[in-house]
Amino acid sequence: MLQSSENSFNPKAGTPAPNPNSFNPVKTVTAPIDQATIGRTLVIKGEISGSEALYIDGRIEGKITMPDSRVTIGRNGKVDASIQAREVVVMGKVTGNIECSDRVDIRAEGSVSGDISTVRISVEDGAALKGGIQVRSEGKQNQNEAKQDQPKAMAATANA
Repeated sequence: MLQSSENSFNPKAGTPAPNPNSFNPVKTVTAPIDQATIGRTLVIKGEISGSEALYIDGRIEGKITMPDSRVTIGRNGKVDASIQAREVVVMGKVTGNIECSDRVDIRAEGSVSGDISTVRISVEDGAALKGGIQVRSEGKQNQNEAKQDQPKAMAATANA
């Protein structure tokens, strides 16, 4: 005799078989967002560019250009490079200028030595920052680039 799976009983679990219409989240093998990772033992000298998020736990020397992505410098990461990205999160050490179209986040264990130009910035207690900071408004981003004959004003300067 055949029974439908909706009405069957599972004697091991003591509950009816799961309803095929119920919500069961699909487990994926890949990460939900595309992110490239530079591991702890990797050393890269040169230019890095791309359109996916980048996590750096190794050492980079040169230039990082990711205008539409997030660049995260992990706790073991050491970057001696200029960084251009949408968002930068620093948990390691950065020596070089940072230019962001959205946000710079320097965590408590992070350090930055260089000038920062961004729309929003967050510096946690314990973070080290040595250099100039230019915080610009989102609407005036393109206007500032057009007015190259005027000197850039530093909104704040912090030394560690």
